[in-house]
Amino acid sequence: MFVTTSNPSRREPVRVAIVGTGAIARGSHLPALTALAAGQPLETVAAVDVDAASVEAFCADAGIAHPYTDLDRMLAEQRPDLVTLATPPRFHRDQTVAALRAGAWVWCEKPPCPSLEDFDAIEAEEGPQQNGPYAAIVFQHRFGSGSRHVRELLATQAMGRPLVAHCQTTWYRDEAYYAVPWRGVWSSEGGGPAMGHGIHQMDLLLDLMGPWAEIRAMAGRLVHDVETEDVSTALIRFENGAMATVVNSVLSPDEVSRIRIDCERATVELTHLYGHRNADWRITPAPGITSEEADAWRDFGPDVPSSHEAQLGGLLEDLRAGRRPRSSGADGRKSLELVTALYKAAFTGGTVRAGEIGPGDPYYAALHGNAAGWAPEREVPAEVPA
Repeated sequence: MFVTTSNPSRREPVRVAIVGTGAIARGSHLPALTALAAGQPLETVAAVDVDAASVEAFCADAGIAHPYTDLDRMLAEQRPDLVTLATPPRFHRDQTVAALRAGAWVWCEKPPCPSLEDFDAIEAEEGPQQNGPYAAIVFQHRFGSGSRHVRELLATQAMGRPLVAHCQTTWYRDEAYYAVPWRGVWSSEGGGPAMGHGIHQMDLLLDLMGPWAEIRAMAGRLVHDVETEDVSTALIRFENGAMATVVNSVLSPDEVSRIRIDCERATVELTHLYGHRNADWRITPAPGITSEEADAWRDFGPDVPSSHEAQLGGLLEDLRAGRRPRSSGADGRKSLELVTALYKAAFTGGTVRAGEIGPGDPYYAALHGNAAGWAPEREVPAEVPA
């Protein structure tokens, strides 16, 4: 591994391997790597997929020298510095652990993995030394100029204390979407729209608002015949006292992703769908705020859209410096913990507090928590006769 704290200026190319050659790899991972390679020593040396024809076509199209159908063989032969995972969630734990054990850093698509138990097993495999290797989650919505600017405004309380927030992921998925066998299934997706769709906005909300304290929630299957939910709502109280509503839906023809935060001196709102630019943010000052101060709040600087490229660029800087990247470790776990708590609150009807879900809690091992009516029947323990 070329990254050392004793020689931080060394600039050997970072060797990257892509695992999974489907739509997210072609549409997001590969373009990000290609764009970044134009300005720094970076080489995509291999790709892996169980479908030999798919990986060979992918490598031929991208000019990647080494296609593989076996991850362990690729790791042994190519010794990549970084592995990007673009595979379904059920494979993330084993693939991430294999890459970490081979000395590679990992950048893993969301959802991170099907449970907190899986995430903690991954984190236990990270490097014992300060410089890694580390495993980070793809949470690209918290990267870019807009989210960075608003995060700074909130952290410094330039607009006053945050008081009320709304987090909305209302998308639309039809029957054809769920006709794919692994969709809407706990074992393959880990969860429904709260896990697979809304986690992006919920992660951004946490990144902007800080730690949460407690959550109450509801979930339902209103349209689709699936194991998981197709809609959920939640109420969250943050450690700073602010309160938020969260809606995650795949039943909404008018699709939108939105975060709104009402502070003492201004409202800040983001409205977009799958990614945002500076123009997607709006700041409305409270009465009495001077135009000069409001204009300063609205100065987002050069436009850097949220994107895989924006996050990966920072991760590569961290890799070369040997420091833990954002959205890894506790910073990456917090969003999965909130999603897990949402499911527990919804399925039990109770209030769930931050930090309470750990080993021994059924929701620690699976997001359905073996709840009657939600867990796959084969996974619900039989009742003990009285």
